[in-house]
Amino acid sequence: MASSLARNPLVLSLSLLLLLPSFLLGSSAAALSYHRGPILTGNVNLTILWYGQVGRVHKNAIRTFIKSLNYNGNVNFEPRVSNWWHLVESYQSAARRNMRSSPRIRVQVVRQVTDATFSAGKIITQDFLPGLIQKATGGNRETVAVIFSAKDVTVQGQCEGKCAQHGVIGRQVYITVGNPESACPEACAWPFHKAKRGPQGVTLQPPSGNVGADAMVINFASALVSTVTNPYNTGFYEEPRTNPIEAGTACPGQFGSGAFPGYTGKVRVDPASGGGFNAHGVRGKKFLLPAIWNPKTSSCWTIM
Repeated sequence: MASSLARNPLVLSLSLLLLLPSFLLGSSAAALSYHRGPILTGNVNLTILWYGQVGRVHKNAIRTFIKSLNYNGNVNFEPRVSNWWHLVESYQSAARRNMRSSPRIRVQVVRQVTDATFSAGKIITQDFLPGLIQKATGGNRETVAVIFSAKDVTVQGQCEGKCAQHGVIGRQVYITVGNPESACPEACAWPFHKAKRGPQGVTLQPPSGNVGADAMVINFASALVSTVTNPYNTGFYEEPRTNPIEAGTACPGQFGSGAFPGYTGKVRVDPASGGGFNAHGVRGKKFLLPAIWNPKTSSCWTIM
């Protein structure tokens, strides 16, 4: 990742807003175009800021998901989170036509900081992001800053159609993810909560047992995909550039084959907990992961 960041000449402040998993859209986006800018490769080091009283179950679900991205053990648990991540890694060969295979993109957490006292208040706007990002990274710009906020924190735009956001300030790439459990579960916690508008469909039980935790995993997963494939708004996306459709947002509301508006598609149900899932992670933990745009087939791809 360090080389990708270092080569980027852009000095700008932008926010690539992730659309809510809107089953109102239903259809797939047009094929994403590659705009010849850098994508993240190699080691993607995350620096995490837990903003507010983020619960233990939320932290465990998110950290276990991150560890599972590059975990290939225990073949008895299929499909695996790492299978899902392999498609993200394939964007490297899509960007470089002469590349026959895509090397691993290894994601790891290299720093975690907690701000339990809400140093920037309980409403996070763009104005507060530079300070929070600095707190997350400790000044190390060769990382991706990730801010996870507690359910009593309002993140600008979260309940207005964006469930997470990613962007870059100067050369610093960042992701912000709010907890929609109490603020707007009908918008950003589907399919674990009924939609406020559009086809209602069947809701699922969250695999971790906590709606907020698993909704945050889904929204973070989408943001991470889009960050890797379009970190500077010069990678893979479909116009308009100011509010692009990206690899992590091109297939909203789809989690398995046969998905349609209001229906997740084919997923599994854990007989012990009743939780809906489509991927296994470290220690057999279960996750529900969103569809990704497949650059080779120009279509939405789900792990099941």
